[in-house]
Amino acid sequence: MTATNIDEVIARLDTIIEAECLQNSCMAYFPILYRKVTIRIKEGILNREFANNPRMEKLDVLFANRYIDAYECLASGKPITKSWKKAFDASKTEKLLIMQHLLLGINAHINLDLGIAVAETVGNDDELIDFEDDFNKINEILASMIAAVESKIISVSPLFGMLDKFGKGREDKLVSFSINIARDGAWLFANQYYFSHNKTNELNDRDVIIATLAQKLIRQKSWILKYLVKIIYFFEKKDVAKIVAVLKE
Repeated sequence: MTATNIDEVIARLDTIIEAECLQNSCMAYFPILYRKVTIRIKEGILNREFANNPRMEKLDVLFANRYIDAYECLASGKPITKSWKKAFDASKTEKLLIMQHLLLGINAHINLDLGIAVAETVGNDDELIDFEDDFNKINEILASMIAAVESKIISVSPLFGMLDKFGKGREDKLVSFSINIARDGAWLFANQYYFSHNKTNELNDRDVIIATLAQKLIRQKSWILKYLVKIIYFFEKKDVAKIVAVLKE
C-alpha cells in the first residue's frame, strides 16, 4: 500500500517494524532508523527548515515508497532491485551485526533509491540544481540519526566498540562506509539518472554496483575483521523486540 503523505509513511514503517518483531527478524532494524529520520524531516518541514518545504515532503514520500514497495514486493514474491534483495536476504540467511543490517539498508536506500526519488521529485521542472542544499540537509539528518543509533547499539552489543578500535584504517567497507561519500555518490547518480535518455539502463547499471557494495558490507576481506565480527556477534543480544525497544528510545 503506497503512502501518500509523511504520516502514512510513519504508519507504514510502524507496521513493518511490528510485523518483523513478531518474526524476531533483523529486518526490523532499518525501519527503526528510517522512522527516526522521517519524523525528523517532518519536524523540519513543519519548522520550515528547508529551502522548499512542499517539495521536501514530496521527496520524502517518493523516497520512502521505494523502500516500502521493495518490502511489499519481497513478501508477494515480485521482483525487487538487487540492492534491496541483498539487504533482505542477508537478514534471513546471514549472522550479521546490528550495524551491518543498518548499513545494508542505508546502502540500498541512499546509494540507489535517493537519486531516483530526487529525479522523480523534480520531474520536468528542471530544478535539479536548486535541490542540492536540501539534498545535503537530508543526509545531515541521516548522519545525525545514525550517530544517535550507534550510541544505543553498545547497550545491546557490548563489544561493538571494538569494531571502531581495531577496524580503523582497514579497507573493508564495513569500517570504511561513509555517509558523506554515499551522499556525494547519490547526488552524482541523481544527476546521471535525471538527464539519462535510458533511465532503465541507468538504474540497472547502478543497481549492480550497489549490490556489489552490499556484498562487501556482508563479507570482510581482512581475517582480523572476520574474526572480530564473529566475536562481536556472539555477544550481541538476539531478541529483536528488545533490540528494537532500545533503538527506538
